[in-house]
Amino acid sequence: MSTPQQSQSLPPAVTRKLLAALEKNWQAEKAGFHTYQALASRERDPVRKEKLHHLAEAEQHHAQLWAQRIVELGGPEPKYAGNPRGEADSLANRIGGPDMALRRLELDESRDIAKYGRQLKEFGDPRSLEILHQVIEDEREHYRTLRDLIRTGGPHPRRVRQLKPGEARQLLDELIEKRDQGQHRSAGWIGDAIYGINDGLGAIFGIVSGVSGATLGNSKFVLLAGLAGMIASALSMGSGAYLAAKSEREIYEAELEREREALTLNESEARELLSLYYQVKGLPSADADRFVDHLAKDKEQFVRTLAAERLNSTEEGLRNPMVAATSGAISTAVGAFIPIVPFFFMSGYPAVITAAIVSLIAHFAVGAAKSLITVRSWWSSGMEMTLVGAVEGVVTYFIGIGLGRIGA
Repeated sequence: MSTPQQSQSLPPAVTRKLLAALEKNWQAEKAGFHTYQALASRERDPVRKEKLHHLAEAEQHHAQLWAQRIVELGGPEPKYAGNPRGEADSLANRIGGPDMALRRLELDESRDIAKYGRQLKEFGDPRSLEILHQVIEDEREHYRTLRDLIRTGGPHPRRVRQLKPGEARQLLDELIEKRDQGQHRSAGWIGDAIYGINDGLGAIFGIVSGVSGATLGNSKFVLLAGLAGMIASALSMGSGAYLAAKSEREIYEAELEREREALTLNESEARELLSLYYQVKGLPSADADRFVDHLAKDKEQFVRTLAAERLNSTEEGLRNPMVAATSGAISTAVGAFIPIVPFFFMSGYPAVITAAIVSLIAHFAVGAAKSLITVRSWWSSGMEMTLVGAVEGVVTYFIGIGLGRIGA
């Protein structure tokens, strides 16, 4: 038990913050008490009714512990501000029925375990920490009890209710509502190469057109500008591809670490989350639970599986940073070199016209090649790319003419 010295040793600001947190804990436990009581009053199965009453009594005991500590810290006796029947009469629980209500309570217990686990790191009050340890252990037992009621109906086997896809999705969305989400898809080196050529071709074609317009096709200036732009574009694309691929890998590793921490803090929530992912995909709930139980035997594999579902990616699917950088840089240089080739052999307007023709043909080829990694037809993709290149060339050419006249 706490002593007056323990309460007085806390600074006033810390005490106020602690009292606010304990008040929220008390309100949550009272809401749980009323919810379980209301559900128990509707339950026809005597075994389930008894278990729900026991859960209600446990929640009431937790509320008493928090209320006692609030008073010891000098706070007022808390007053319940929620519904007299808790969440039992919520629209979602009414529509979903008793089984869905128990499912939601199961998720609530899981979230409470996680919340109290975080408070273990935040509270600096020994007595509050003592209560937290007791409550966390009880909440874990509540989670197991609810899990048994949902899956088997207690000691008397009963038919397991299969969640509909929409219900599984709703529960899954609720469970990950406060989690960070990310979807990171990895493109292979072919994708890096195609987009590298696209970037180099478009950028340098624009430079060549602009400088040609400004210098009337002077091959010396066009070659200098084009080669400088080619080197800059290749280095930029290569470094960008490297950093992007490295970032994807770092994000994946960070997600793995977050899932490891979440598994350590609240394994029950992690199990439920992965089970719901599989149920959303159509796996029956009982089979999903058994599969998750099997995966949980290997904690590292469990973490990687959960991270793969969250990120829609696996470690094997991540790009190699060096491969991405190399393919991006080389392909950009290849694409950038195409528009300047004619100026090695020609000058003036013939070189400009030849460069435009060669570049537009290359634009079409690159656009058609994009259909390898997209769902577009090669013809429409190629024509779209050609049109974009033509507009880019015309615009930059006339801008170059204008700049050349200003310079003159």
